[in-house]
Amino acid sequence: MAEKQQSAYAGNGYIRSGDTEAAAAHNMREQRKKKRNKCILYILLFIVFQTAIITVFALTIMKVRTPKFRIRSAAITDFNAGTAASPSLRASITPEFTVKNANFGRYKYRNTTVEFFYRGTRVGQVSIPNSKAGWRSTKRITHSAIELNLSGSPQLAADLTAGVVPITSTARMGGKVELIFIMKKNKATNMNCNMEIVTASPQTIRNIACK
Repeated sequence: MAEKQQSAYAGNGYIRSGDTEAAAAHNMREQRKKKRNKCILYILLFIVFQTAIITVFALTIMKVRTPKFRIRSAAITDFNAGTAASPSLRASITPEFTVKNANFGRYKYRNTTVEFFYRGTRVGQVSIPNSKAGWRSTKRITHSAIELNLSGSPQLAADLTAGVVPITSTARMGGKVELIFIMKKNKATNMNCNMEIVTASPQTIRNIACK
């Protein structure tokens, strides 16, 4: 009797009980499908996010950059020049070196020899002791006076007359970059600097350019 009552009004706009159960089951399936799609979306977003983080980490923090070894400045503390007939030059200079380390880890460099040249002839040298430059910092190294001795060059007389004596300086610094204390990588940097000694009083060093 009850079944007849449940279906008696189907033609008058009422929903049969079988239709109600089918609709409920359909809604449940749709909800499960939406949850599953959300889970897949969240997993994909997490993978993309992790990939982006790893990429940024590899391109910034874990990327090993070559430190830069340069002459920042130099001053003349003693000066003695010969004549055009007997050209010679003796100058004591006090340079300030810098080691620029742009890595996320300190740079431990070894003993380094810096050589000074006048038109291809070595006229002086100095040794930089081993030390380290902190991560993402620039270490300044002030050295005591270095003596440069120039003589015997046929071009020196002309340079002294012009009042400008060109000097070049070269070095190769070797060391290791320690990234976040877990990875070490050998890195060497080359220094090639040009400068000019102005012989007119007051004697100065100008136009220091390094690459």
